[in-house]
Amino acid sequence: MEQPTCPRAAARENTRAVSDAYTADCHARLAFEVLANRWDSVVVYTLGAGGPMRPRALIAGIGGISAKVLNDALRRLEYNGLVERRTYAEAPPRVDYALTEAGTALLVPMRAMGAWAKRHTDDVLAAQERFENSGARAGNRRYRHQA
Repeated sequence: MEQPTCPRAAARENTRAVSDAYTADCHARLAFEVLANRWDSVVVYTLGAGGPMRPRALIAGIGGISAKVLNDALRRLEYNGLVERRTYAEAPPRVDYALTEAGTALLVPMRAMGAWAKRHTDDVLAAQERFENSGARAGNRRYRHQA
């Protein structure tokens, strides 16, 4: 498997390609930042499962997302080149959204992350509970998952 690289790494004599891959201006970190918003990955996954969809169909398929939050997610995904907005010259006007090639390619690592989550969710939740019960960082719930 190809290791992610950093544009800055080539400029250094002593290259640390793997660790450099996660610095602020590097490719791997950008990939994580693209889906950092809690709804973006859900929208990508839903479009990947159902193909091109109109906004109302996305809302129904996702559940629990408002029209405003969906619109914000679609704009971010379009900005990042993962989703394409397609307009049709009809009356009434019609718009749908589809994954781009980059968005479709993202489904493979997303499925791998889903498999990881399914396998390790109980471990992560148990670790969080142990941490909270240990009194570590008492009063600081910054690390607690906000559902």
